Amino acid sequence: MKRSDLAKQVKRIVVKIGSSSITDNDKICTDKILKFASEISSLKKSGYDVILVTSGAISSGAGHLNISREKLTIPEKQALAAVGQTLLMNEYRECFAKLGYSVGQVLLTEDDMRHRRRFLNARNAMNALLAMNVIPVINENDTVVVSEIKFGDNDTLSAHVLNLIEGDLLILLSDIDGFYNDLKDPEPVYEIYKITEDIKSRSGGTGSSHGTGGMITKINAAEMIMKLGGKMIIADGRKPDILAQIMNGERVGTLFIGENIKVPGKKKWISMRKPKGSVTIDDGAVKALVNGKKSLLASGILDVNGRFDMGDIVEILDISSSGIAKGIVNYKSEELAIIKGKKTKEIKDILGSEFYDEVINRDDMVIL
Repeated sequence: MKRSDLAKQVKRIVVKIGSSSITDNDKICTDKILKFASEISSLKKSGYDVILVTSGAISSGAGHLNISREKLTIPEKQALAAVGQTLLMNEYRECFAKLGYSVGQVLLTEDDMRHRRRFLNARNAMNALLAMNVIPVINENDTVVVSEIKFGDNDTLSAHVLNLIEGDLLILLSDIDGFYNDLKDPEPVYEIYKITEDIKSRSGGTGSSHGTGGMITKINAAEMIMKLGGKMIIADGRKPDILAQIMNGERVGTLFIGENIKVPGKKKWISMRKPKGSVTIDDGAVKALVNGKKSLLASGILDVNGRFDMGDIVEILDISSSGIAKGIVNYKSEELAIIKGKKTKEIKDILGSEFYDEVINRDDMVIL
């Protein structure tokens, strides 16, 4: 794919702005937010749907209350997020209002994405905002989030949002202008078509003092998106008219290009979910799933790991503990522990009338 073709292939864009791109001396900078609002407004006028994912709530709260972010407890960070989120949204509201656009706040947790019905509700709300010509402004719900329901960083959140709204391109803007194979290189890698272990090994390190992300979180986001046929670009948000340069196909940033594949929406949702547990299967079941495109039966299961309920996402492992698939399970972990290795006709006698032929149906499964 040529960069000059990007504008033709893209309709719906997610733009993620890092904390370092909208702060100045530890406080939210109106001028910087106005810059991004102006560039996003230009994309809107060109006919694109744009969804904004923003960091900066905790930084905004810390700056407003003149509190150092070092050595803060989790409740203190949650409190700063509560203070900062209102300030941050007001900045976006005022800046976009000057350009003739309204914004709508959407706060998400990983738990919202995990449950299919809530996922679809969030998608419907987002589509309604876009239909009203409102710009959705999304952040993680840091005030209530805990480790069990946390995305961890807004690069990961952005990848989930791209899937949520069935977007075409994720643009990650921060204070870095792309991925470098070597920091001595004069410019970043132009295009990447596959995330290798070498790329991951060159992506260590955390982000700025304001954010939780770094290059590794961006590479992980790219890998998630590329597996589903999506596209992502890392670029320097400090550059003037950076969004226009990207959509005009200019040589800026690093473009990550996924395989040219079509993945059904439900399977995209499964692929993006964190598994609640796992099942280990034998070699015959591996061949049936990977080569024969079959459903998973209890007879092929060797072991059950973790606790999960019917309807949860579980990972399917081979005997070497390598992940080969993920899917929606039809049984609780306690039930699977009883029927593992059993033939389908035996399950009715063990569990009674409430049973399924498949542990995971093929239509509810994604091969990794």
